[in-house]
Amino acid sequence: MKVWSVAKLNKERALAISEMFSIPMVCAALLDVRGINTPDAVEAFLSDELNFDDPFDTKDMDKAVSRITSAIENGEKICIYGDYDADGVTSTTLLFQYLETAGANVSFYIPSRADEGYGLNIDAIKTLSEQGNQLLITVDNGVSAYDEIELANSLGMDVVVTDHHTVPDRLPNAVAVVNPHRKDCSSAFKELSGVGVVFKLVMALEGEYADIEMIADEYSDIAAIGTVGDIVSLTGENRTIVKHGLKHINNSERVGLSALLKASNCSEKELTSTDLSFSVVPRINAGGRLGLSQKSVELLLTDDEEYALALASNLSEDNSMRQKIEQDILKEIDIIISKDPDILRLPIIIIEGENWHQGVIGIIAAKIKGNFGKACIIISKEGDTARASGRSIEGFALNDALFACSEYLTHFGGHKMAVGFSLDCNKIEDFKKAIFKYYDSLDTLYLPTVNIDFKLNPALLSLELVESLSMLEPYGAGNPSPLFGLYNMEITDLKPLSNGKHQRISVRRGSAQHTIMCFGMPSEYFPYKVGDTVDLAVALDKNYYKGNTYLSIIAREIKYSDFDTEKELKLLRLYDRFILGRDFPQKYRQHLHLLLPERSDFAVVYRFLHSYGELDMSLETLCYKIGNIYSGKLRIILDAMKELALINFIEGPKSFKITVLDVDKKVDINDAPIIKRLREVL
Repeated sequence: MKVWSVAKLNKERALAISEMFSIPMVCAALLDVRGINTPDAVEAFLSDELNFDDPFDTKDMDKAVSRITSAIENGEKICIYGDYDADGVTSTTLLFQYLETAGANVSFYIPSRADEGYGLNIDAIKTLSEQGNQLLITVDNGVSAYDEIELANSLGMDVVVTDHHTVPDRLPNAVAVVNPHRKDCSSAFKELSGVGVVFKLVMALEGEYADIEMIADEYSDIAAIGTVGDIVSLTGENRTIVKHGLKHINNSERVGLSALLKASNCSEKELTSTDLSFSVVPRINAGGRLGLSQKSVELLLTDDEEYALALASNLSEDNSMRQKIEQDILKEIDIIISKDPDILRLPIIIIEGENWHQGVIGIIAAKIKGNFGKACIIISKEGDTARASGRSIEGFALNDALFACSEYLTHFGGHKMAVGFSLDCNKIEDFKKAIFKYYDSLDTLYLPTVNIDFKLNPALLSLELVESLSMLEPYGAGNPSPLFGLYNMEITDLKPLSNGKHQRISVRRGSAQHTIMCFGMPSEYFPYKVGDTVDLAVALDKNYYKGNTYLSIIAREIKYSDFDTEKELKLLRLYDRFILGRDFPQKYRQHLHLLLPERSDFAVVYRFLHSYGELDMSLETLCYKIGNIYSGKLRIILDAMKELALINFIEGPKSFKITVLDVDKKVDINDAPIIKRLREVL
């Protein structure tokens, strides 16, 4: 359940954009609701020009170029120190290829995620010094590595830092620290990925008269993969990199990249940024998650077709292994939640386990966040220490929360929506108390939201409409794939697929009829039936089959029509806090009375349950079918009935298995302990 937020469309302004730029109305409307609604902004967004700021506007770029050029000319040993994710892998690949072409004596080093962790480390610095390296260039890391860079300096190695992560107050003592987020950096565009910073470094190394088109032709394909993989905003220079890069990926002469596309089942179609996100990037990341990032770099660099196919196959196997590890951990988590369902009632879902793989806990946190609509932190304990990864929902800044609890952490980093940290196991409970206290201090309820661009008449859905949307590619962070609202659609057919893992539904409104795929919505948690009237938030795509192209409609969210999810969620959150004995945000206390049921409410619910005897339904479906009772109040009623031995129920992650019990005497609802407690609070 999520709050449905529909953007406000100015139809007159959208029509003016459509006419001025001769683009379809649906594209003009999307630009309008996304704030791209002036002639200059629209022209810049639609442009195919290679518009980049002067790379030397970036602080210390001149120092970096001077030191790297000197190392090339003098034949010094250079080592590129990368990172194990797609951004780090592509940053390493791009810079290595450029420097090798320039005649540099260059190598690269990717730390092991499991054994070394992120960024520079002392042992690696010592090893690289012993190998005779004289210049170390960090990519996608290094801005916080004070001690490691001091060690490198003492061992006779100069360090050039290129990074894009948050800049601390104190900079490391490097020859150059190239990071657009520096407060003293005058570059206009700040949101580059790590590989984007490297791309600008290559532009600078080419000098004042650099051929930007040649650089983009040569390297934008690799830069596009890392930029999409790091989920930075696909606006400004990032949009330029990815837009240009996709053209070259689709006509790639890179042996390794072609093999990777083939292994990702993307070689027979026009690749989009979405394909990169869901097919290509996960395979590169899989190597890093399982400690094999070296293979990813080697794949992107190799000219040996047989070797490339073998490496690409290995990465696909790694990705399958990663998926199995995820599923095994998720099964453990299901057991943990079934034993302690109160975990899901806390404002932040925090789940601990033993020796869970570090490479996948972030993905798992994201899945649980998506399933339950709350920020989630997964903690993996390894002996006396623990590592953790967190993902948040819109509005709640997890990095600020960690900063407020930093006294309990040994390391932490990240941004509003995603964090990673480590701590001693004996500090976990203190950390939990601290982060819940911080959440409560914000005095609000953070609710998951689905952002819909605008409502769409189902009669307008067509393959031609989908094809027209391609002019706004690439889609991603900052320019998400369009999400349209289809309202008051009657379900006319429903068919489970893949043993019930997914659903295919047919819907209609008036003369418009469509088939819609509901991926990741298993039968046991899919409450909708033929005849129900629903609203759908849908994405549009093209489906290729036997040489033909078809319209594909994918449901991202579905709810009963006229179901007020915002009010339902607020009352559920208040119910959660009441059950756990937590304080209520002041501005929401006025809604507490909505949790207290009347006798008539009990009677309506009991008659409904008694008509079934036994049932298995989601809370949302129960509310909808009973009618006129909010979900928070319904939870109170169910708890009270259970206390009074009128019913028994087992609460699952997404549904209730309810059994009506035989009763041979009258009961008074006011005798239920939960009703007495609620009256005291009110």
